[in-house]
Amino acid sequence: MTNNQNQPREFDAVLGGEAPPPAQGAVLGGIEGVKRRLSSSNVEVGIAALSEALNYGNAGLYVVIEALKNKSRKVQRVAFKILKDIEDPQVELALKNYKFWRSFEKVYSIPCGYSTTFANRKVIEFDPTTKISDTVDIAYALRIIPAERYGKPVMSSVDKLQILLQSPLANQIEALVFGLWYTGSLEDYTFRPVMDALLNAHEQLSNIKALFIGDVNNYELGSLPLVYSDFSYILLAYPQLEVLKIRCNSSSKYYKYLTGMQFSPVRHENLKAIIIESEIPYGVIDEICQLELPALEYFELWFVTDERYSYVLESIRNFSHIFPNLKYLGLRNCIFSDDMAFAIVDSPILENLLELDISVGNLGYKGAECLLNCPSIRQLDTLDITDNYLTDEIIKEFNQFDIEVISERQKTPDRYYSACE
Repeated sequence: MTNNQNQPREFDAVLGGEAPPPAQGAVLGGIEGVKRRLSSSNVEVGIAALSEALNYGNAGLYVVIEALKNKSRKVQRVAFKILKDIEDPQVELALKNYKFWRSFEKVYSIPCGYSTTFANRKVIEFDPTTKISDTVDIAYALRIIPAERYGKPVMSSVDKLQILLQSPLANQIEALVFGLWYTGSLEDYTFRPVMDALLNAHEQLSNIKALFIGDVNNYELGSLPLVYSDFSYILLAYPQLEVLKIRCNSSSKYYKYLTGMQFSPVRHENLKAIIIESEIPYGVIDEICQLELPALEYFELWFVTDERYSYVLESIRNFSHIFPNLKYLGLRNCIFSDDMAFAIVDSPILENLLELDISVGNLGYKGAECLLNCPSIRQLDTLDITDNYLTDEIIKEFNQFDIEVISERQKTPDRYYSACE
């Protein structure tokens, strides 16, 4: 390899086509030529230049990494394909930033156990008798293991939090997980005591980047009443927060408590991800859409009940205007997946998305045909249609796309469902 990376080579383009350039003209050779063509308004010219970049060693590799931020989604996708098989620390970091959620724990059914990872961190139960050591790669869980039903004493999440705050490393902790947060002896079964404790501790927990509210076993679902907790208070108290995950079922056996969540209009500069695995009270999606979240890249909704959330569809169509940097949209466990598919293809949101996830739903022929006929779907990096009602023939059509299609565990359409199509 020549030492001068700016000298033209056999694969370099010359400004002016086949005619010799004027004496004062510029030769689009070397790595500078690749950069210049990448900045062209002609996307195909940029893609062609990108395919040549690695011929220039580390300088070319850096150009491909930078192309992950290109204004063109096509250029981004080509850069991603080039980089995804390269083993290099700076490449791995760049791909992690490109899709920071790639190693998020993914579930395709109601969870049957506690989460083992959260926000790319290992989840471990906080032991009040043990000192905290790792504050970066660990998410500490403050859950109540319901041992009291066997006559053993337990400690509430609030009490555990107070002990955790006594650690000299408390202000370095990055992630916390709350599960079952009350004991049978407490008068208040709601999330309010934990929220109050979190709000009061915001100065001591000044480095929190990820919060998971409601990590439970499946047999505990329905035992986590939120009582219309306004999570905008959490956003205001923790301006450094990047990931907020909420899991709750409002079918609480403690019927005297109304269960749900609220958001008030606030601005948060750093929140990258919202994950809600819960029955969603009417209007909450609209409340989330009133938040100012310039950094939001990942929005996942898990529809727990069979209620038809038709009011969500209009909000979906406006997501691209509300969250212009959104890269992942997950609309999961949805019983109106076909309608959702039509809402998505009618929206400009696909122009910026890297990944669309409509798994664990009832997507059938009509919705699949709508997606197959949408050119913008082919510009995604990933389409997840796992666990729907799609035939092998339809899956084959999706697999002809030059993107990653995840389509495992399709359910067999029964006679009734087929008739509905």
